[in-house]
Amino acid sequence: MDRLTEMEAFATVVDQGGFTDAAKKMGISKSAVSKHVSSLEARLGARLLNRTTRRVSPTEIGLAYYDRARRVLNDAGEADALVTSMQSAPSGLLRISVATDFGVNHLSPVLGDFLGEFPDITVNMVLNNRYVELISEGFDMAIRIGELEDSTLRARKLTDTSRRMVAAPGYFEQYGRPQKIDDLNDHKLLHYSNQANSAVWKLTAPSGEKRQVRTAGWLTVNDGQSLLNAAISGLGIAYLPSFLYADAMEKGLVEEAIPDLPVETQGIYAVYPPGRFTQPKVRAFIDFLVHSFAEKGPDAW
Repeated sequence: MDRLTEMEAFATVVDQGGFTDAAKKMGISKSAVSKHVSSLEARLGARLLNRTTRRVSPTEIGLAYYDRARRVLNDAGEADALVTSMQSAPSGLLRISVATDFGVNHLSPVLGDFLGEFPDITVNMVLNNRYVELISEGFDMAIRIGELEDSTLRARKLTDTSRRMVAAPGYFEQYGRPQKIDDLNDHKLLHYSNQANSAVWKLTAPSGEKRQVRTAGWLTVNDGQSLLNAAISGLGIAYLPSFLYADAMEKGLVEEAIPDLPVETQGIYAVYPPGRFTQPKVRAFIDFLVHSFAEKGPDAW
């Protein structure tokens, strides 16, 4: 006989306190339950149940076996549920955290296609410019740019973005164009306030030397799009990702400040809580994003 069925019959008899109720619970005959339990006892070579005309109770050995058997049966049930869940159509509420500038410019435009493809999913996209704690704050996933700080999260790379220092042509006409990193000390810089060490720009010199620029900014703001707008207006030099400046640069609204510097590249990732399996709604959205951003790249925005 099937070992799991024998274990289930025995555990159900213990749970229900008798063969009759166990048979009703399992949807089989009382004699079938009795046969499963007898087969189990014969295989183990031990009596697991004390049987009287009035009640059935586990023996000392039976009680110890019950504890282990119940764990096995629960794990088997969870395994079955996991497979069912992973094969089921993605559905339910998907709560996403994403930086405002990336969410507005690149995530919002593709959400319609995603919801059209998966009508049983509803999306709650929270735009903010801070580092959220996914689990404690109830998010299913987040989009993060740059080096990943939390190694406990699972991550999948979506694409890359480059970072360049840009400013309006009018700014360079008025203040001149920096020729090297040290020249930035004499320029008006625009800083992003929501990053750690936001007043520090990490740059690479043409020689490959890693440099840090520490200088007060003329304007500090907690939104990348606002920094781009300020740069376009001629207020100073901003250090921005390509997914923000690419369109403005193509239109001639901004130019690179020091073209000879090596370009810094950052990854864009979907991150989500660790676990035994990925929820279908999360897996569906990440797969969708990978496909949506397949043609994007460091400067292809």
